Amino acid sequence: MRPTPTRRRSRRALLCAALLALTVQTAAAPALASRPEGPGGPGGPGRPGGSDCVRTERPLDGTARRILDITRRAKTDLKLNSVELRVTVDGREILTDALGESMTGVPAEPDMHFRAGSVAFAHIGTVLLQLVEEGRVDLDDTVEQWLPGVPKASRITLRMLATNTTGLHDYVTDPAFDAELEAHPFRQWSPAQLLSYPYRHSFWYEPGTSWSYSHANYLLLVQALEKITGTRIDRLVRERVTGPLGMRNTRNGFTPDIPRPVLHAFTSERGPYEESTFWNPSWTTAPGAVITTHVCDLATSARAIGSGELLSYRSYRTLLNPGTVGLGGGTARCPASICLKQTEAKHFGLGVIVINGWVLQNPSFSGYAAIQAYLPSKRLAIAVSATKTATTPDGNQAEVVAERIAAVLAPHAPLALS
Repeated sequence: MRPTPTRRRSRRALLCAALLALTVQTAAAPALASRPEGPGGPGGPGRPGGSDCVRTERPLDGTARRILDITRRAKTDLKLNSVELRVTVDGREILTDALGESMTGVPAEPDMHFRAGSVAFAHIGTVLLQLVEEGRVDLDDTVEQWLPGVPKASRITLRMLATNTTGLHDYVTDPAFDAELEAHPFRQWSPAQLLSYPYRHSFWYEPGTSWSYSHANYLLLVQALEKITGTRIDRLVRERVTGPLGMRNTRNGFTPDIPRPVLHAFTSERGPYEESTFWNPSWTTAPGAVITTHVCDLATSARAIGSGELLSYRSYRTLLNPGTVGLGGGTARCPASICLKQTEAKHFGLGVIVINGWVLQNPSFSGYAAIQAYLPSKRLAIAVSATKTATTPDGNQAEVVAERIAAVLAPHAPLALS
């Protein structure tokens, strides 16, 4: 059975950045009890095997119970196979838990690893801003000296690659690519093969004049960063981001393997409900930036990236708005569904998405869905990972779980992704 056009469109939409919500409000501080977080994960003893990403010790306090009740209801409402979550305030654990199953008869656990997709873009954007701080590059340097073969290289800057303002098409929404990926989910893709799809098309607009999401931008940005530093991107991110943050369970994979223990994924993207855990993710971004993680590291990433922990204040402000606000909007050449209007309330920053003050990334592909979200005004981090049953609605349902939690903890700052 082949997927319907609706299912194909839904799948393509999941692979792109979130369609962002419209209104922005300020949040009131919730009263949240917490306990200290240990290195690399929640406080308290690790479970057998040495993991330090474990369920919050019982009994739970009132806030943790409320979050868990919300998550249980969401899992049922959305017909999810599993939900893993971690919520922290000021880096202190409120709740860590896992519901449902990884596989039939195998309970989901908080320390199970899953694919984190576009979370890597937030890490890569942070690396770029660090290099700018050190005077090694300028955001407005054109890429011709490192990537001379790129079309319009003399007009495309590092900033444009990191903010999706080049005008390059997204290969993920190319029907020819979609058909090939659907037919061969285990195929190993090279950057050159992926870039051949956007290079077949004219640009949506002149570089820097509008906004449109394209995975091609981060393929090229990784290549540029590797040439600028002489360091492979997986090592560069480990040295500058995941290592300093103690994210020992976030790592690149050059193969489709996932470190054990594994949170298994299933999807109906190709028609029948089937396991997709080890489908090849090489198409999602550049080699060296195809990451897996667990929910505790995801919460650490949410807090550190969302607070600008690894950046100067000036760079952090650039991360949140590198000049994208005001760009986008449909034209005769680029429809509004592609050139999305970037507003103060909802816009793409430099490797992150900003919605009503929340700083986030929201990967969703091949049966995996996740979100890392941080509200700086309340120092609130929410990390959720979810997997599907055959009857789960289309869309990134980890977002829905996070939205419901945020509605209780920060009711005046809606995490409104839909």
